[in-house]
Amino acid sequence: MAETKVKQSRLLVTLTALFAALCGLYLLIGGVWLVAIGGSWYYPIAGVAMLATAWLLWRRNAAALWLYAAILLCTMIWGVWEVGFDFWALTPRCDVLVFFGIWLILPFVWRRLATPARPGVTALVVSLIITGGMLVWAAFNDPQEIHGTLSADATAAAASGAAAIPEGDWPAYGRNQEGQRYSPLKQINADNVHQLKEAWTFRTGDLKLPNDPGEITNEVTPIKVRDTLYLCTAHQRLFALDAATGKEKWHLDPQLNTNPTFQHVTCRGVSYHEATPANATPEVLADCPRRIILPVNDGRLFAVNADNGKLCQTFANKGILNLQTNMPVTTPGMYEPTSPPIVTDKVIVIAGAVTDNFSTREPSGVIRGFDINTGALLWAFDPGAKDPNAIPADEHHFTPNSPNSWAPAAYDAKLDLVYLPMGVTTPDIWGGNRTPEQERYASSIVALNASTGKLAWSYQTVHHDLWDMDLPAQPTLADITVNGQTVPVIYAPAKTGNIFVLDRRNGQLVVPAPEKPVPQGAAKGDYVTPTQPFSDLSFRPKQDLSGANMWGATMFDQLVCRVMFHSMRYEGIFTPPSEQGTLVFPGNLGMFEWGGLSVDQNRQVAIANPIALPFVSKLIPRGPGNPMEQPKDAQGTGSESGIQPQYGVPYGVTLNPFLSPFGLPCKQPAWGYISALDLKTNKIVWQKRIGTPRDSFGFPMPVPVPFTLGMPMLGGPISTAGNVLFIAATADNYLRAYNVTNGDKLWEGRLPAGGQATPMTYEVNGKQYVVVSAGGHGSFGTKMGDYIVAYALPDDAK
Repeated sequence: MAETKVKQSRLLVTLTALFAALCGLYLLIGGVWLVAIGGSWYYPIAGVAMLATAWLLWRRNAAALWLYAAILLCTMIWGVWEVGFDFWALTPRCDVLVFFGIWLILPFVWRRLATPARPGVTALVVSLIITGGMLVWAAFNDPQEIHGTLSADATAAAASGAAAIPEGDWPAYGRNQEGQRYSPLKQINADNVHQLKEAWTFRTGDLKLPNDPGEITNEVTPIKVRDTLYLCTAHQRLFALDAATGKEKWHLDPQLNTNPTFQHVTCRGVSYHEATPANATPEVLADCPRRIILPVNDGRLFAVNADNGKLCQTFANKGILNLQTNMPVTTPGMYEPTSPPIVTDKVIVIAGAVTDNFSTREPSGVIRGFDINTGALLWAFDPGAKDPNAIPADEHHFTPNSPNSWAPAAYDAKLDLVYLPMGVTTPDIWGGNRTPEQERYASSIVALNASTGKLAWSYQTVHHDLWDMDLPAQPTLADITVNGQTVPVIYAPAKTGNIFVLDRRNGQLVVPAPEKPVPQGAAKGDYVTPTQPFSDLSFRPKQDLSGANMWGATMFDQLVCRVMFHSMRYEGIFTPPSEQGTLVFPGNLGMFEWGGLSVDQNRQVAIANPIALPFVSKLIPRGPGNPMEQPKDAQGTGSESGIQPQYGVPYGVTLNPFLSPFGLPCKQPAWGYISALDLKTNKIVWQKRIGTPRDSFGFPMPVPVPFTLGMPMLGGPISTAGNVLFIAATADNYLRAYNVTNGDKLWEGRLPAGGQATPMTYEVNGKQYVVVSAGGHGSFGTKMGDYIVAYALPDDAK
């Protein structure tokens, strides 16, 4: 019996030593590789120390405990030196070490070591306590968060189009066509929002189909006019719901036929127009006095009677307008209007997405104005044409591959100007063959006269864009005070993290955006401009990424991420794409996406939700299996990531998030924030991480995960006069409410599926509701569904 116990004792110590040896070998081999490519010396040193610990353990020498205590303490000191007291940055550096240290101090382990072992145990316990104390301190002193307080004072803002909207309505995508995403309602406020309960849920029945691509998304923000909500689903089915009960009034199915080559299947929203005798004929008033304008992903535009769901017979071809007319390519899915158009008293201004990175033979990104009543073409602005306003004859086409505008636009009714956030000519990641016309308005804000389509002004936010750094969000219009004067401005959030602020009358910068040098050395046949504009109002990272910013679940995959980081080309923002592989940060997803800003121009504050997720782009030279000429049977990939062919240029490209072997982002969190800006000072007043990994483990966790990492987001915030902001968007399934003044989280409601949509709020029958689409996002990986969820205060709430 005694002999058996001795053998078991030796086996336990041997296995413990073996684990330490394997860890040491991994760190030593990987660490030498890392040092050889310019990375940190910590890993090979730690590897040697772990091997020494393994040797001592195998010899049953209690000095192993002293050495391991030193490894743990030195690791924490090194970690703090690299990243400061950032809990989520420190954790992967020490988690395995801490668990192994706890194992070593268990009595049935250390008592099998030769005596005297107790002093070594004491040293290791002290080391673990110090490490734990440092982590606890870091958990409550997050260096990435900003804890400030916004002023509650309001200024007398100039009147805008928002003043004509009934307080209880939300009649446009951003509530108003200025894109402010702000409601004057305050029945739900910072004091009572914690009492919110689910009021009703509506299920559309529109779910992912077998023939859909991966990029099927539920991004809709419903609109509300009078007592009715109007919303579209991913397949552009249009629903009218009773605003008080969520009961269906009517619906219309445009019969969208998708296939896996579509790059998107989505509908962000619809537009509303009400005809009057001043702007419509008696025939129009009799047929369709109130209409919903519905964009459809196959290149059609529907005008639907808002009262009964019937097509407006006096509009275009009995209610349906063909947007493929005069397009150089008419393949369904290559041109997709995914955002609600701007509507004026006379004109529908519509633009659309063009498939990214497929080929040099794609539809035009032309912007067009159609008669709101009849659907007749009034004007065109083709950003890739020598004469952008030229309307081609029947036998001619708009310019292929013109820069497109896929995000929602904004409109100033007083100036009659529509502001369009522009993308880049596709293929996006190589531009050596682009014409001056294709470069002229790419990645710009373009201001057009809504009635004529004539250019008023443009401002380019990225020159010769090789990174897909288009303007991804609806701009926001507001009147702010500058040097004691009220100035009508436009806020244009960019993927780069810059927010460009211009006088919307003339395009002159209100907040400086100086040109600064950027990395050079483009791929063969291409070039990079010497400088790029950098707005003084920005969420872009203050420092470039380094090996210290690499992350993982453990020190092992963190080491892999460091090796990957140092193996790529990266010299900061605007590092050109390369055959080596370029780290793109901010990534192709951008720091801002289509959710945009929420602006309270009375208080002169803005709410933003920037994200920070690097991507990797790698150019693939033409060769066997990678032809430059587009094959006759070539089809779209149905995705914006992975291998993209870029037919017609010298390189294909792979685009992917920068992830570890475990599928986690290689950049340390946070990957998403909720933030507030003081527009009087252009300063970030508070900033908080948002989102947990509860729904990111590949299976739903049955209970909440109390870890606020700061998750990636798709969707935007709204704010109200009740001093509350609402946001879903995160990769976990929640709608959350925050205090606008200080960023304190006030409430959260669990959603039945992914909430990658911007919420809205309205009032009907004296009750305020908050509504969000919970349908998930295919490529974002959240749970898919078909839910529209409304929240309200209980009748007895105070």
